[in-house]
Amino acid sequence: MNASNKAAIARPELTIKRIFDAPKELVFDCWTQEKHMAKWLFPKDFTLPFSQSDVRAGGSYRSCLRAPDGTDHWLGGTYRELTPHDRIVFTHAWQDEAGNADHETVVTITLKDLGDGRTQLTFHQEFFLSEASRDGHAEGWKEVLDNLERYLAP
Repeated sequence: MNASNKAAIARPELTIKRIFDAPKELVFDCWTQEKHMAKWLFPKDFTLPFSQSDVRAGGSYRSCLRAPDGTDHWLGGTYRELTPHDRIVFTHAWQDEAGNADHETVVTITLKDLGDGRTQLTFHQEFFLSEASRDGHAEGWKEVLDNLERYLAP
């Protein structure tokens, strides 16, 4: 495959790195336990009126994010990989209320212990259809990670 063919099929990707003042076991738990997820896993000024997840490889999740104007945004996906305290891989797709989706991306969360109770989180999302979609997701995920930082604060 020549370089121009590779460029033609390349899809935009998103990578965000954050350092949290929390042990990686707790950061992992925040991504995998509903008691934690319900408190931070949504963008700024949004609420989470519905969330259900079966956090295991092959398990699925579905959530409703309610915007400040009252608009509901449904999303869901499937967990592909869970390596305790190190890595989470899941699909992410915007859905209609009935659960139908047109396109899904893949999210990979990687955690690294930095010592002294600090954790580096690398968030990677791939297979976007456009740069505009990637950029919109980047803003939302940055707000979500800001929420996680506040949630983990002592």
